[in-house]
Amino acid sequence: MSTPSQPAPPGVTAKGVVDADGGAARGDAARGDGHATAPDGLALPPAFDAGRGAGAGTALVLGGGGIVFVTWQLAYLHRLHQLGVPVESADIVVGTSAGSLVAAVLTTGHLRRVFAELELLVKVPALVGAMAPASGLAASQQRAVTMFLAAGDASAATVSAIGHAALAAATPPMTLLPRSLAMLLPSNRWPAARLQITATDTYSGERLVLTAASGVPLRNAVAASASVPGLFTPQQVGDRRAMDGGVSGSGTHSDLVAGASRALVLSLHDKLAAPGSTQQPDTLAAELAGLRGSGTDVELRCSTLPAGVNLMDPALMPTAVAAGESQADADADRLRAFLAG
Repeated sequence: MSTPSQPAPPGVTAKGVVDADGGAARGDAARGDGHATAPDGLALPPAFDAGRGAGAGTALVLGGGGIVFVTWQLAYLHRLHQLGVPVESADIVVGTSAGSLVAAVLTTGHLRRVFAELELLVKVPALVGAMAPASGLAASQQRAVTMFLAAGDASAATVSAIGHAALAAATPPMTLLPRSLAMLLPSNRWPAARLQITATDTYSGERLVLTAASGVPLRNAVAASASVPGLFTPQQVGDRRAMDGGVSGSGTHSDLVAGASRALVLSLHDKLAAPGSTQQPDTLAAELAGLRGSGTDVELRCSTLPAGVNLMDPALMPTAVAAGESQADADADRLRAFLAG
């Protein structure tokens, strides 16, 4: 439940999550380090006191975690919908990386259709592997993947270096990921202003927030958010090249719904055992404290998937479906009441 007067823990200020070295989180408009940023309004620094969710009744925040967590989220939300939980009626839906695809599916009204297709896809893992290739990497690809996974912080220098490695990697054509998404997202038009998709500028390291007003086709926005460094080519987003939204230091970017009455946050895990990728073990806890401090009631749900599994392994998709449905059965009554206010 919300505790507006609760002080934020170390790592969070009223302005947002800070880096491990005490610096401002990614997204500052004025870098001051020679990295010019595009004047397009896409870069939004994390700020829980900005009230970006103010006026919204309910918000849904969908985090990242590869094709395995895409599968879990689709199964979880589909089952909740079957049980009468109003997950499709959220006033704001924020998606990051894997969550960007699920958010787009949900807000376009295709949850039931896509879940039916998912049940077929889990039977042909080779097809999923072709759509999202994550093995047989070239040395330049592996370099970018390793830099991301071993980063340990979200400093400007670290995120920019990962971005440079992503641009230099011998990844598949930029068109592959948007084309692969066409089966799940047949329309390239944004469904509504309530959908927000996060990505990361490969050059400046800024957190980008893409909406219907951004002038970016929907599939390209989702592809940008899901372009894991080294696996997929960063996408062209206006005058920027954008990569996975989770690279900028958060897997959820829940500050975008701060001030909403209620928020349901789906995250792969509630904490990391040690610093990993560009996040710290307490990154999510710090975000949720900032969100609650904005006056938002929060329910966090994390998958029961084991830590350390290969999140890009199609063979794990049946396990993710079963886990998502089972967890939805356990959560349905509480979440139905929570989202109803």
